[in-house]
Amino acid sequence: MIGNSDLKDRNDSRKILLALAVLFIVLITAMIFISDDFSAILSKSTAEGLGLKDSAVVSFFVSLVLVTVLAMVSGDGLIGEVQFVVVGFLLFFIVFWFMIAWVF
Repeated sequence: MIGNSDLKDRNDSRKILLALAVLFIVLITAMIFISDDFSAILSKSTAEGLGLKDSAVVSFFVSLVLVTVLAMVSGDGLIGEVQFVVVGFLLFFIVFWFMIAWVF
């Protein structure tokens, strides 16, 4: 017989799997919609440099991927670390934004 804690763990696992699947679908959809603009920004960066607007787009996606990876490999995952993930995302975004605009 399966106990209540086993059923709760199974339901929690299903919810986490569903949330990760939705996140993955949203990420793939965003990559499909932004791929043309992103490739135009990257090709433009080799010619004359990036401005603040273009570097903000690149910084957003770099920060999003980095923070998602860091949250996934952390102990509590995405749900337990939300308050730290939001602050970390904003800090990564600002640093990457200005560093990409300055370097490229």
